[in-house]
Amino acid sequence: MSTVLQLAKRFREVLLDGLWIANTNFKDQLSDVTWEQAVAKVGSLNTIAMLTFHIDYYIAGLIDVFEGGDLEIRDRYSLSLPPVESRQQWETLVNKLLSDAEQFASLLEQMPEAKMNEPFANEKYGTYLRNIDGMIEHCYYHLGQITLIKKLVISTAN
Repeated sequence: MSTVLQLAKRFREVLLDGLWIANTNFKDQLSDVTWEQAVAKVGSLNTIAMLTFHIDYYIAGLIDVFEGGDLEIRDRYSLSLPPVESRQQWETLVNKLLSDAEQFASLLEQMPEAKMNEPFANEKYGTYLRNIDGMIEHCYYHLGQITLIKKLVISTAN
């Protein structure tokens, strides 16, 4: 299997349908989170909604580059979630994440293998391979946080 297909498979595993490494994925973890749980604060931790927005912010930014655009995302905006005040707003946020994740994986599958070693947007950011692999690791990191925060939110509600 080519590198791009392996990366697309790993990306789908953490976001959409995998159970191999973490025995869960974003879609599974977010499927039964209410909007109230999504915005519930636990100490100084980010909320589930904030982390969902954060991951999608980066995925959408990489999609722009995959489609030939510039890298316009900035870390300082990656947690700039507008207030989530309804079930509909929460569902829209989750659906955007899942839709962008599928688009990311599909674009990745179409990417020529040689592109993996090319500079990503700017040489200072490293290669496409480094950024895609980093995105997958970033997703697993925040998936772990979401899983734990979800347990804390549920346990404090009981």
